[in-house]
Amino acid sequence: MPLGTLIHNIEMRPGQGAQMVRSAGVFAQLAGREDKYAIIKLPSGELRKILAACKATVGVVGNSDHALEKSGKAGRSRWLGRRPHNRGVTMNPVDHPMGGGEGRASGGHPRSRKGLLAKGYKTRHPKNQSNQYIIERRKK
Repeated sequence: MPLGTLIHNIEMRPGQGAQMVRSAGVFAQLAGREDKYAIIKLPSGELRKILAACKATVGVVGNSDHALEKSGKAGRSRWLGRRPHNRGVTMNPVDHPMGGGEGRASGGHPRSRKGLLAKGYKTRHPKNQSNQYIIERRKK
């Protein structure tokens, strides 16, 4: 494939099946080659090495307007199997760390129901084996 080709449906390991860049309207770009690796720029902005033996589909995933769809009403979300979602601030302290308070209290630092920080908290394992293949992290 020539450099700059737009691709999607990318395998992480040869023969494993496509795992990356499969969402509606997204694509990755072939940025370069290095020995037996291809360098790919992912939709997040991350530059990553992938074995050149891995398969990918040329082109962009269809249905790019999917992100612009609005459900219109709560019932349509229910048809898709999405149940109602309550904010932690509206709960009682027994149910959520951000619950409780007199009146409409703001709730403090955003946390999950188990009390773990919810925003800006790094979730990727620092000793992950695949970290060595990441050339440049995504931009914040």
